[in-house]
This record gives sequence, structure tokens and C-alpha cells, in this order.
Amino acid sequence: MAAKTSLLFLSLSLLYIASHAGRSPVAASSRATNFIKSKCSATTYPALCFQSLAAFAPSIQQSPRQLAQTALSVSLARAQSAQGFVAKMKKFKGLKKREYEAIKDCIEEMGDSVDRLSKSVQELKRMGQAKGQDFIWHLSNVDTWVSAALTDENTCLDGFAGRALDGKIKSSIRARILNVAQVTSNALSLVNQFASKQ
Repeated sequence: MAAKTSLLFLSLSLLYIASHAGRSPVAASSRATNFIKSKCSATTYPALCFQSLAAFAPSIQQSPRQLAQTALSVSLARAQSAQGFVAKMKKFKGLKKREYEAIKDCIEEMGDSVDRLSKSVQELKRMGQAKGQDFIWHLSNVDTWVSAALTDENTCLDGFAGRALDGKIKSSIRARILNVAQVTSNALSLVNQFASKQ
């Protein structure tokens, strides 16, 4: 019982210290959140941008580079998840031939998208403190790969165009891939914002 009491006392003490001494981290977090909101307002899908990045405010702080890096990482994670989701759909019994082909193509496109986003994340990390031509070269690679990843995602969506494939499989795949494409579009915008400030 004494151990529980001292643990409770310790927890309350820590809460007290955090709430009083920690006024500045709360303010910093609020500044970081406002920073993300303001940067996201210039993207194509501002609400989705903020919703997907707000949780990372403590690590983003007010760094345009960290914001771009996080946006790319979120895009990569969602692309990987969507690729796995589409791969599961391929195992559905009773798929129409066209559905199967569209799913197979989509898995391939999403594989390319994951690969390109992964390269982008690594390239942005590798940039370090690059300046001048070096910086432009690294950023150009990131821009090219993220743009190509977005094209891959849209190509997957195009494979499900037309009414012939209407149904639950099409709508669930489209919803997932559309979300990835929108997050990727936002990431590209944030990368370009970061580049324009250099």
C-alpha cells in the first residue's frame, strides 16, 4: 500500500511540475501547431494536411525541413498500407477479370510509388546542410520522385475508371488510394515550400 501511495505521490508531483514548469513546452507546442496549420493552408488539401501532421508537432516544431520530411514519411506509410490493402483485395474470390487486372496493375503502381517515396525520404535526410548547387540537386531528386509517386497513385485510380468496375472493391480501393494521393500532393507542396525558403 505504501508503494502505491508513494507512486501516486510521485505521479502527482510530476504532473504538478509538468503543469507549472512546463508552460513553455505547451506554448512551443501551440506555436508548432500554428506553424503546421499555416503551412498546410497553402496545400491543395489543407484540412487533411493538418489532420495528418498535427500529431507530429513536437518533432516538427517550426522547421520547414522537418515538416517536409514528416509529410513524406506520412505519405510513405500510407502508400505502404494502401499497397498491402490492395494486395489483400487480389485474393478475393469471384473477382471479374477486369477487376483482377485493375488490382494487379494498382499493386504494381503502388509498389513504384512506395519505392519513390522511400527514395525521397532518404534523399531529404541525406541533404544535411547542403547549400547551393548540391541543395538544388538533392531537392530536384525529391521533387521528381514525389511527382512520379503521385502519378503512380493517379494511374492506379485511373485503372478503376468507368462503371464496369463499380462496386465495393472499387470504392474501398479508390478511397484508400485517393487518400494517399492527396497526402502525397500535400507532401509535394510542403517540399516545394521548403525549397522556396532556401
